[in-house]
Amino acid sequence: MTRFPNVFVAAATAALIAGAASAQTSAFDRQDSVTDAVTAIEDDIEEDFDREARVFGNQGREIGMTGSVSLRATATNGNTETADVGVGARIGYFDGINGNDITLAYTFSEAAGDVTKNSLLAGYDYTREISSNAYIFGKALYAYDEFGTYERDAFVGAGLGYRILNTEVQQWSVQAGPGYRMATAANGDTVEEVAVSASSDYYYKFTDTLFLTNDSDVLWSETDTYVTNELGVNVAMTDQLALRTSLLTEYRTDPLPGFKNTDNTLGVSVVYTFN
Repeated sequence: MTRFPNVFVAAATAALIAGAASAQTSAFDRQDSVTDAVTAIEDDIEEDFDREARVFGNQGREIGMTGSVSLRATATNGNTETADVGVGARIGYFDGINGNDITLAYTFSEAAGDVTKNSLLAGYDYTREISSNAYIFGKALYAYDEFGTYERDAFVGAGLGYRILNTEVQQWSVQAGPGYRMATAANGDTVEEVAVSASSDYYYKFTDTLFLTNDSDVLWSETDTYVTNELGVNVAMTDQLALRTSLLTEYRTDPLPGFKNTDNTLGVSVVYTFN
């Protein structure tokens, strides 16, 4: 499951389009072609994780609704025929005590009539403060990946979270709890078993416009242990606009034959946040 756009593919596609346009126009029009190519690359770098200065649980959260929605679609024909669609949404609501968050990400890619990517990730999180540094949480996750070890993977669980560090400069929160996992592997095997989830979220602010985040998640069950770690650096350009570079690592202890244990994805994106 890949949550980040392939920037290098986007750049290559834009370059091919620009090259074809330049071959059919005069030198006076080539400056427009270059501008269009740059614009295509910029438009293709979609929002990858929608992270601002992280708040753990409901600490410091504003009352009311917040969120973001993004949509990306590209298509080419002629010498190459491709289609790419990406949809992302993050909606949250806080009433002063209870926090609710819904996330959704869908990606689809097709090349020469063959589907190369088809994945959906959806989640719901509930948090409630029980002290200045502790909170309880509940979560539900659903993942679909047509080309992954597990075509469908769902988890529901609850637990306790605690903020180890909670200052203006750095924040570190850990949370863990039991749950239940239901999954369908690519070979048709099904999994229904008790599972445990654990997470670590770290944030460090270097300056008012530069901060680092490192988020780790572990989902353990008897069949398989799934680990993700995302290291990212955000550079704020305005109060709402930031440039983010991130490295996502996904690891499974027991992949099916023919699948690798580890996937790494480098992402570069422009992040827009609104309240």
